[in-house]
Amino acid sequence: RPVAPEKMNIMPEHKLSSVAPLNQCNAEKKEVELILVKDQNGDNRETWGKKIDFLLSVIGFAVDLANVWRFPYLCYKNGGGAFLIPYILFLVIAGMPLFYMELALGQYNREGAATVWKICPVFKGVGYTVILIALYVGFYYNVIIAWSLYYLFSSMTNELPWLGCDNSWNSENCTDPQVINGSVIGNGTSYAKYKITPAAEFYERGVLHLHESRGIHDLGLPRWDLSLCLVVVVFILFFSLWKGVKSSGKVVYITATMPYVVLFVLLIRGVTLPGSMEGIKAYLHIDFKRFKKTLLIFYSLGAGFGVLIAFASYNKFDNNCYRDALLTTSVNCVTSFFSGFVIFSVLGYMADKHKVSIEDVATEGAGLVFIIYPEAISTLPGSTFWAILFFIMLLTLGIDSAMGGMEAVITGLTDEFKILKRHRKLFTFATAFLTFLFALLCVTNGGIYVLTLLDKYAAGTSILFGVLIEAIGVSWFYGVDRFSEDIERMMGFKPGLYWRLCWKFVSPLFLLFVVIASTLTSSGLKYDEYVFPDWANVVGWGVAMSSMLFVPFYAIYKFFSLSGSFKERIGYCITPEHEHHLVAEGNVRQFKLRHWLAI
Repeated sequence: RPVAPEKMNIMPEHKLSSVAPLNQCNAEKKEVELILVKDQNGDNRETWGKKIDFLLSVIGFAVDLANVWRFPYLCYKNGGGAFLIPYILFLVIAGMPLFYMELALGQYNREGAATVWKICPVFKGVGYTVILIALYVGFYYNVIIAWSLYYLFSSMTNELPWLGCDNSWNSENCTDPQVINGSVIGNGTSYAKYKITPAAEFYERGVLHLHESRGIHDLGLPRWDLSLCLVVVVFILFFSLWKGVKSSGKVVYITATMPYVVLFVLLIRGVTLPGSMEGIKAYLHIDFKRFKKTLLIFYSLGAGFGVLIAFASYNKFDNNCYRDALLTTSVNCVTSFFSGFVIFSVLGYMADKHKVSIEDVATEGAGLVFIIYPEAISTLPGSTFWAILFFIMLLTLGIDSAMGGMEAVITGLTDEFKILKRHRKLFTFATAFLTFLFALLCVTNGGIYVLTLLDKYAAGTSILFGVLIEAIGVSWFYGVDRFSEDIERMMGFKPGLYWRLCWKFVSPLFLLFVVIASTLTSSGLKYDEYVFPDWANVVGWGVAMSSMLFVPFYAIYKFFSLSGSFKERIGYCITPEHEHHLVAEGNVRQFKLRHWLAI
């Protein structure tokens, strides 16, 4: 006996025939919508030659000198293994979500850091903020790379120049490191602060000529040798970037991979040295007493400089930037942790050699990579080879990070001003030359004082402020739900609830706390025993404010440059540019409670 279709749970034929066209219609509608989105966001934009070019560029930018000279020391000073708890926590609740957000923002809108704010025009000022910060960083970061290049050239001798006290730059007080031990140094002075070793004098007197300056008020003329090294660095950057991502994407094959090869080789050599295991134990020793005293430390993975937005804007529209974010942030973390073994195996050797504690030789920053580590290398058989290897690593670590910063400036401004895009090579040269001119201040006798000032103020509180405003602009004003729909259009799936909650609540609150804390706990500038005058701190805050003030000033300018009633102007300011017709119709999404409650 035949059974009716409805009783067999089979859709009747006339209904089945109507569903097929409906599904096909939805698919076609979605495809048309995707084509319109791609066309609206510039589908003819230049793209990376290969996916690996993008990944290496992002990793090369994120993994920089700080991974080697700052993380291991902070980990050691703040509880060793215990430090990894807040580090990973901050990474998960702020670092990764913001990294993912910037990659997705750049990839979907296919614009640089300024023009990407077509999604919410009133926030365009933060785009100029991060571009200016990236430019400021280039002023002094290139100088550190120039130091590395100077050390590299100086290493190409049979006997390393920081080995003895019989050089023209040495003082009468220079002391042979072979006779220095705990009793010679005396109580209260750590070996890392002992300024009359050959290595310390080579850095401060032979390279910086700091002894010829009385302070930041007495800079002197640029040193010709460091200026030449700076010229070489700037030319490397120019020829790496002048053809856009097609050229820079190939340079990173060397600059992003070389540090890992060298780190591995240095680790193998380091663990064979006497005392190395004690250094590694000190690095990993868990001390929760120190952990309790730890101030909140926010490690930027590179978010906030406009670099990730710029790099991602050259991706293919359907690239899986979620996977890229997880991969590159994980590589960055592992690199920081791994470099600690390389550094502390050698610090253990130095402590054993001079019969002092690890704490006496442990230091961070330039003192670590230009004094302590080179001195340790100079005592090894084949010291010239190890020195050349080490400074090649520093050079490559710096170059690709500097490339990222300069690309953020170039992409951000060429997308905003089309005339610059038509003359990209000339504009790239102009940008490189501008960074060179300002960097000359940092290669004078007192240049280290200028560099210290820029390092603290150019990208300190201001970069945290920039990321905070960026997170608020995307998650609250543009809308985290709309942002999630953009990501779904690119990759076929929406971000999970965890990412949406971080973008809307956790990351902005965390950044707000850090911005307030960094402002309130800010102290006056010091370099070793030299205390900067008050006017230098005022100049520093002027540098910081010069970038941050773009946010309110541009918002005010945007509001008054629009026509219409007060309400209409607000609507135009916070509505994506391609939806401005909705403002005229009175249909402003942000004027509805549902927009602000959406997750």
